[in-house]
Amino acid sequence: MYAIVEIAGQQFKVEKDQKVLVHRLENEEGSQVEFDRVLLLDQDGKIKVGNPVVKGAKVSAKIISHLKGEKVKVFKKKRRKGYQTLNGHRQYLTQIQVDDILLA
Repeated sequence: MYAIVEIAGQQFKVEKDQKVLVHRLENEEGSQVEFDRVLLLDQDGKIKVGNPVVKGAKVSAKIISHLKGEKVKVFKKKRRKGYQTLNGHRQYLTQIQVDDILLA
């Protein structure tokens, strides 16, 4: 059983007991969260596609930790002009563990 759910503006394919890194959520570590924007649901081969969401479907998860992603280096250069600049960026992320996929 899996579901495609929209979390913080992005779509993720999730299964039970799976750990997922998503954009930073406002809730605290250890708290439970529910996502009701389930776009597709697969139960033992029966696929339900939402229009745009599956009615009554929810994904419950637990926030494990807040962390920062890998550093991404952004390097810009114009040849023969003496221009070059280096910037770095680390995305704020939240690690969640999917507890259950429910269909009411």
